[in-house]
Amino acid sequence: MGATITAVGHYAPEKKLTNKDFEKMVDTNDEWISTRTGIKERRILSKEKGTSYMAVRAAKAALAQRNISAEELDLIIVATVTPDRFVPGTAPYVQGELGANNCWGYDINGGCSGFICAVATATQFIESGKYKKVMVIGADKMSAIVDYEDRNTCILFGDAAGAVLLEPSNGDGFGVDDFMLHMDGIGQEYLYIKAGGSRLPASHETVDQRLHYLYQDGKPVFKFAVSGMTDVAKRLLDKHDLTVKDLKLLIPHQANMRIIDAVASRLGLEPDQVMINIHSYGNTTAATIPMAMSEAYQQGRLKKGDRAMMVAFGAGFIWGGILFQWAFD
Repeated sequence: MGATITAVGHYAPEKKLTNKDFEKMVDTNDEWISTRTGIKERRILSKEKGTSYMAVRAAKAALAQRNISAEELDLIIVATVTPDRFVPGTAPYVQGELGANNCWGYDINGGCSGFICAVATATQFIESGKYKKVMVIGADKMSAIVDYEDRNTCILFGDAAGAVLLEPSNGDGFGVDDFMLHMDGIGQEYLYIKAGGSRLPASHETVDQRLHYLYQDGKPVFKFAVSGMTDVAKRLLDKHDLTVKDLKLLIPHQANMRIIDAVASRLGLEPDQVMINIHSYGNTTAATIPMAMSEAYQQGRLKKGDRAMMVAFGAGFIWGGILFQWAFD
């Protein structure tokens, strides 16, 4: 029994934070941001709302597309690095607001690769025959952990959520073909939040030193991201005797336009084979891939039978890819 994506949905807050807005906040300008990142604007969730607010709305969009009730769900997996609270996870909040009374769930913290980790996990739950309807959500409120005095990181991130429903395939060959996931602990030195965990709990001192914000060393992250995503894409294609010509669409993590361009170039992909929406949303961490997938479907760029691939790279370092065939029009 295989697993297939049967519905997709996304949610982005209405409030926009443009590059022009940043010119009033830090020492930067629209041209500098655009040329180095490809980002023009990003969405920001209001301060009183948490990640679950967006996750619920993305899940509702997927349920509505599939025309099923939340009570039919067996499992909810939420990929996020910005849970509503440290304890409990975000999944219980999502389950409660959805009214998904017959399922259980949990969170996955895989950084920017969290969504593909969650899809890979959901796929195996379905393949085992244990569950039939699994909602996978990638959602992050990055505005809650970004230092808006640090011009190197604050310009990159936004808030959003995306969701997909996975179910058993009907034997037509459409669905998840394969996945590859990797990790290298060297990444802990280049992308992290220093304080707030058990190693360095929150204190007056950690707050004063601004240690609860995301830190990123851009150059090594860029290098590892390009090589990691390119390598996993090539190996997935080779394993299944496919070439880039067989790929209708690559859906990469939307971290930086230069990273996306470098990966596409190394793979030899044409521009219309790569889904890009970073200009509108920035890096929404676990939400970037399901957001891009949902928009690609809405734009008619994913149709039944199309073979596609999602690839991501994130903190840890954790990276990987999922090869799949789209199952519906």
